[in-house]
Amino acid sequence: MWRGVRHLGLVTAGALALAGCDPLATSPRPEARGSLPAPVAVPERPQPSARSVELAEYYRAVQANLLTQGLLRKDGGGPDTPFSQRDLVENFIQTALIGEFTFANGRFVDTSSEQGLRRWRKPIRLGLDFGDSVTDMARADTTATVTRYLARLSRITDHPITLARENPNFLVAVLTIDEIESYGPDLRAFNPDISPEFSAQILTLDRLTDCIVYTFEDDDPRYETKGAVSIIRAEHPKLLRDKCLHEEIAQGLGLTNDSPAARPSIFNDDDEFALLTRHDELLLQMLYDARLTPGMRPDAARPVLEVIASELLGGES
Repeated sequence: MWRGVRHLGLVTAGALALAGCDPLATSPRPEARGSLPAPVAVPERPQPSARSVELAEYYRAVQANLLTQGLLRKDGGGPDTPFSQRDLVENFIQTALIGEFTFANGRFVDTSSEQGLRRWRKPIRLGLDFGDSVTDMARADTTATVTRYLARLSRITDHPITLARENPNFLVAVLTIDEIESYGPDLRAFNPDISPEFSAQILTLDRLTDCIVYTFEDDDPRYETKGAVSIIRAEHPKLLRDKCLHEEIAQGLGLTNDSPAARPSIFNDDDEFALLTRHDELLLQMLYDARLTPGMRPDAARPVLEVIASELLGGES
């Protein structure tokens, strides 16, 4: 069962050693020197299409507009964004125990209904997949950002989360608009059970959807997340790309919903914060606390959440 969550060619410089020449020495014949190896041709990446270029301009304007409004904060929250134990409990329930979208009759529908707590049991092996036209600089920057972020998430949750080169169970694909539309075979290779209808829903994004993540699990009572796939638009400028990486990977861990009340938080559609905040770290810590049982619904989870939140915030109410 799938659940929807909306929202460098390496150039090396060889060192040339210059030695002083003895004017009395006899220079070897040219054919004795040995020939230099032929330079290795680095294939050029395909250029983005005209509509990808136009979309990149659009997202640059979006980022600039949000920054002008004081949004996309990177400070993680501060004195202007206080939150209490009660806030933390309510925000956890809204982000982890309320389902935002489900896939039914070939399309995603807004359900906004209670769901059981879901999280990963197995170690998370996150794989990065880049479209051919994604620049080497963007690849290197994204890989470095994700590597640091996964180490942080693993510390917060005390759950194994690593970057994997082979056999990932959490796929993050950075693609241009054209590459997204042709990504169906790759999705089916990642999960052979994916239906054409589900694939079509993922691969036909409007420009208001800047990134997405979908999680899936077996139809069993264990509420175990078995895999996830996220699509990140390659047209994003760096801060919007980092915002998508932070939000979608964290939501793929089990905080699947957004809430307008969550603050300071990336689990809020107001775009006030671009990067994971202290508040969000606490939500993730709660999610992977052993005192919470997968499958718990709000009424059963609330008393446990109140104890955990009290410990995390030192009893502040």
